[in-house]
Amino acid sequence: MPTKYEEVGVDAQKEGIEVFKSTINNLFPEAFCTIGQDPSNEEMGLILHSDGAGSKPVQNYLHWQETGDLKWFETIGQDVLAMNIDDLISVGGKPISFVDYIAMNPAPFPKKEVLGALNKGFGKTLKLLKEYGMDISFLGGETADLPDQLKTIDVSGTIHGRVKIAKAITGKNIEPGDKIVGLRSGGKTEYEEKKNSGIMCNGITLARHSLMKKEYEDKYPEIKGPKKGYYGSFSFDDYLEDLEMTVGEAIVSPTRFFAPVIWKALENHREKITGMVHNTGGGQSKSLGLGNNIHYIKNNPIEPDPIFHLIKKESGESWRAMYEDYNMGTGFEIMVKPEVADDIVKIAEDFEMGAKIIGRCEKGEEGNKVSVDTEFGKFEYEE
Repeated sequence: MPTKYEEVGVDAQKEGIEVFKSTINNLFPEAFCTIGQDPSNEEMGLILHSDGAGSKPVQNYLHWQETGDLKWFETIGQDVLAMNIDDLISVGGKPISFVDYIAMNPAPFPKKEVLGALNKGFGKTLKLLKEYGMDISFLGGETADLPDQLKTIDVSGTIHGRVKIAKAITGKNIEPGDKIVGLRSGGKTEYEEKKNSGIMCNGITLARHSLMKKEYEDKYPEIKGPKKGYYGSFSFDDYLEDLEMTVGEAIVSPTRFFAPVIWKALENHREKITGMVHNTGGGQSKSLGLGNNIHYIKNNPIEPDPIFHLIKKESGESWRAMYEDYNMGTGFEIMVKPEVADDIVKIAEDFEMGAKIIGRCEKGEEGNKVSVDTEFGKFEYEE
């Protein structure tokens, strides 16, 4: 039986991407993202990583249509940068430069004004990162008008970075007994202006369809997907006490940067960190791609933020699928030697970010395995 996510046309497993493995030049296939050899320096590895905001800009677009306020496009810059930088830093890399890719159907937009809002978002985010020791050069990008391919807008980007090969965090050194430190995706850190819902950039298609009223797709048919339509009960500006924000604000809540915390953890304990995972596509099963023959046991997970409970209730998605569709409160995981686990939790807490030891690593049988023991049931995922 298909999941509710599949019913709206999305494959959380991303089947098919494995066809590229034979072509990719990857020094560490078991690492979180690809590291290539720097041809000019045999000690250095190159990282060139691309990611985007997914379908979240469709929700930003809805907010703009309903309010006429271009500010709703600004947070997309943080979404795209966070999705890229937090992936790159998962292998211990240093981000150096960034380019964007903005594709849109110009018909429904004031193009120049929308691009200006996106640029403002990129600039504001890059300035914040510089304050935390990451001076990343914005080297432009590409803007494409695609009226016969897109109905609204798609925003993505590519980050370039480097890492000393001998110091890369590849997952190959993960051992039984290593602890798993989880960093919370929701709440408010010292460097965020307001509370984050914790949703990041994954599962947004299901969130939009299950929470937003059908009248929106009738009013704006360009936001309607090819399969199941909108079936929610909420307006974008409905305020819910549990969320402490509107439903629409929870969906477009900007993806959290974990990089400031990770950067500090690497400065203090790089030699004791054996693996890192940014829980994006695949949610709590994301660590399946890290290391070899490791059983990741998460028996003390972070409590899911209210937005996940709301999506579960309104969509009817199974808890097992929810933990695969979404980060479910744990946006980033760090595999570490036991003696430094508590210190890494404290580093996160010093940034006012929720964190705790959520589990441990054990030896797997054949391939990697993830077990998540929650109050809603125990869920297992395998390669």
